[in-house]
Amino acid sequence: MTDLQDLTKVLVRPLVTEKSTRLQETGSYTFEVALHTNKGIVKQAVERVFNVDVINVNVLMVRGRRRRFGPRWVRSPDWKKAIVTLKPGQKITIFEGT
Repeated sequence: MTDLQDLTKVLVRPLVTEKSTRLQETGSYTFEVALHTNKGIVKQAVERVFNVDVINVNVLMVRGRRRRFGPRWVRSPDWKKAIVTLKPGQKITIFEGT
């Protein structure tokens, strides 16, 4: 997966929550990533797409929630989250709003 087109498919979307906003102050950014990815692929994708240096990547699976949908119980799909720590002094501009 070295093609830039394929690397943009690794990062599904940035996650903006209260916790992820607090993590941005320490230089960590949170993304939803494709299910087939691992730490190495996520690191390579963030470095090539945003042109930054990645120090650490933490990847975790988020289990889908069970909910009522009328008379039935349904389950939302599982998804994968990655927390990426950047080199001090670097930022990803998509989160900064510029």
